[in-house]
Amino acid sequence: MSNESIQEIVCCMGQPVAGNPSQFMMERAFAAAGLDWRYLTLEVSPDNLAAAVAGMKAMGFRGGNFTIPHKVAVIPHLKRLSEAAELMGAVNCIYREGDGFVGENTDGKGFVSALKEVVEPEGKKVVMFGAGGAARAIAVELGLSKVASVDVVNRDAGRGRDLSNLLSQRVGIESKWIPWNGTHQLAEDADIVINATSIGMCDSTAKLPVDPDSFRDSMIVADVIFNPPWTQFLQEAQDAGCRTIDGLGMLVNQGVIGFKIWTDVDPDPGVMREALEEYLQI
Repeated sequence: MSNESIQEIVCCMGQPVAGNPSQFMMERAFAAAGLDWRYLTLEVSPDNLAAAVAGMKAMGFRGGNFTIPHKVAVIPHLKRLSEAAELMGAVNCIYREGDGFVGENTDGKGFVSALKEVVEPEGKKVVMFGAGGAARAIAVELGLSKVASVDVVNRDAGRGRDLSNLLSQRVGIESKWIPWNGTHQLAEDADIVINATSIGMCDSTAKLPVDPDSFRDSMIVADVIFNPPWTQFLQEAQDAGCRTIDGLGMLVNQGVIGFKIWTDVDPDPGVMREALEEYLQI
């Protein structure tokens, strides 16, 4: 394909990666939708971030994704932020608006979309493990979806309290930090349980320190890990009779949201999940 035939370009900027599942998924979805678009993976150093964003404007890019270490640093180079991105203080997706870019965060939106395929989150009590970037994005979107409460279970008191304070003071839902010391016992009245840590990434045997006997079959249990999509945490939950949501669903829905933002076209989620499964050889 020559450069002249490419109508639109979006990109992913961040740390170097060995391949990019999002690129594989997006380009497969572009092709399925009959769009002559490209999704490029570009390594950009922090010192060159401002120049890279200026280059995107100059070359007419429709938008892009940003990974670590650019999710916060890109904000000063944007025209404005969405409500969710402003609350989270981080951006993973941008799209063109006039002469600039708008910052969005699709991490939490992708999770909530996957969750809504199973249950409506409004009024539900949530227990979430982790207080990092993924946890923050998911918790904010759950709050905006009017869950009843979010218990933040985290080892680091500073990050745990910071997230729970954000949820209670700015998002307006009940939230508290619970120290994660040893094996955690789930509250019996929890409706939704989420692993938003990196435990299990590329390791199907990794065990989240949660007592499997504290699962209840009324709980919905989700894991943000997409490789492998079936984790030990989800296996223990399934063994207890819980409904489960794997991390591939979140990644696909992030892709669906980004695709729609950039193109104003609804993609085929089945094509996107199939592409990810092929990429991950599962």
